[in-house]
Amino acid sequence: MKTRLLIALPALLAVVALAGVFGPSPDPARAQQSADPSTDSVTVNGVGTVKSVPDEANFSFGVETRARTAQAAIAANAVQMEKLIAALRQAGARDIATQWVSVYPVTNDQGTVDGYSASNSVSATIGVARAGALIDAAADAGANQISGPGLSSSDAERLYRNALAAAVADARASAEVLAKAAGRSLGEITTMVESGATPTPLYRAAADAAVSSTPVEPGQQETTATVSITFDLR
Repeated sequence: MKTRLLIALPALLAVVALAGVFGPSPDPARAQQSADPSTDSVTVNGVGTVKSVPDEANFSFGVETRARTAQAAIAANAVQMEKLIAALRQAGARDIATQWVSVYPVTNDQGTVDGYSASNSVSATIGVARAGALIDAAADAGANQISGPGLSSSDAERLYRNALAAAVADARASAEVLAKAAGRSLGEITTMVESGATPTPLYRAAADAAVSSTPVEPGQQETTATVSITFDLR
């Protein structure tokens, strides 16, 4: 009986040794990771809005002329456009730039070409207070295609930066409420993502435009910025 026990003991030790060689062993990296406490965080969105009265107006002014031939239509259009551009400059417009030039045939009810139409259009920018006078000057100079205004602020970059700062403050305020409700406090910011936005008009007049035969009301605009921020929690 004793002999059998002595024989079985080495065999048992051998099995244990083999299990140590071929069986799973603790992973130091995994053990280290599981030992580290996980970092809690909270992610919030913030929105910031700044209101302003736009002070710039952008227009499109054009002239369409018709003639029996394409050459004649283009020549007549060039004369009218030179007169229009000079009038825009005289009225104080800036950033005058050609938008398009086109010539196309005009057909009658029978589908026969009986002439050509030439069009030329330019964009121009001016202060809102002088926008009405610019429209009148363009019409007097022969513009028969007028569109606008596109209203904007000359200080758009500063307005957006202010809106962006307000968005960050809004995000932090929301995160503080959530952290306090969970019995925690805010730590460092780990990620921050900016989402840009464009100015949007508010459809109400905020100031009277300068007196002119063509009134232009600037109203108000909202410049909005949004951010997404992740805070560590303590």
